[in-house]
Formats: sequence, C-alpha cells, structure tokens
Amino acid sequence: MEFEKLKEIIADVLNVEADDITEDTKFVDDLGADSLDIFQIIMGIEETFDIEIDNDEAEKIATVGDAVEQIKKATNN
Repeated sequence: MEFEKLKEIIADVLNVEADDITEDTKFVDDLGADSLDIFQIIMGIEETFDIEIDNDEAEKIATVGDAVEQIKKATNN
C-alpha cells in the first residue's frame, strides 16, 4: 500500500515515528521538514515506486496525503 511505504520513507528521512504520520500531516508545519528533506523524500518516493514526479507537481506537495495522490497519479492507481 502506498501510504504505508510512504510513511516508512518519511520516518527514515526525518527520523520520526511512522505511527505519528497521517495523511493530514504537513511536512513543514508538523514534521519540521526543510526543502532538502522534502527533496530526499521525493527521491525516496521515486525510487521506491519507480516513478518520476514533475518538479511543478512536487512543489504542490504540502501534506502526506498530497504525496499519496501524486504516487497514485504517477502509478495510475
């Protein structure tokens, strides 16, 4: 499932508990992520799901749910 894999990537990059992450979690406000963290998370998503997220689309990702939507769009799920 996309969300579970995504939580693992985020937890790994940001050193937070995966259980604390919900689809409403905001990368910057809730997790304290900076642009480099977000870049690393997006790289992890692209590698894990074998997809490519366009830079314009990546800039729109504010919450974990936004990232899930991007994964679904890119994998046509």
